[in-house]
Amino acid sequence: MTQKGLILFAHGARDPRWAAPFQRLQKSIKESAPDQVVGLAFLEFMNPSLTGLAEQMINDGCAELVVTPIFLGQGGHVLRDLPEMVAQLCARFPAVEIRIADAVGENAMVLHAIRDYCLSTVQLP
Repeated sequence: MTQKGLILFAHGARDPRWAAPFQRLQKSIKESAPDQVVGLAFLEFMNPSLTGLAEQMINDGCAELVVTPIFLGQGGHVLRDLPEMVAQLCARFPAVEIRIADAVGENAMVLHAIRDYCLSTVQLP
């Protein structure tokens, strides 16, 4: 059976506290799906990089990777930078299938969850 890896891909920031929600998301996924290989990579300012994490996961036996951008929209990083990085990885690792999922903010379930949260804030005392 081919081992599949999930890479959560976030922007990154200079303040290390910024990574906390993404780390909680990664932990939650691992708790919900303990057999799923899941890593967290950053575009800039933080480590690991997408390239570094992908290399590690491939070396650890992943023959398929799904990169899920944890971005609210399909801006320049998701539309230009990420496909370029993935194309370079595909060229280096032609036997590995690497695909990019839609940015989380483009998913209806995510938008509904954000909508519900926003509406719930009106109810706060």
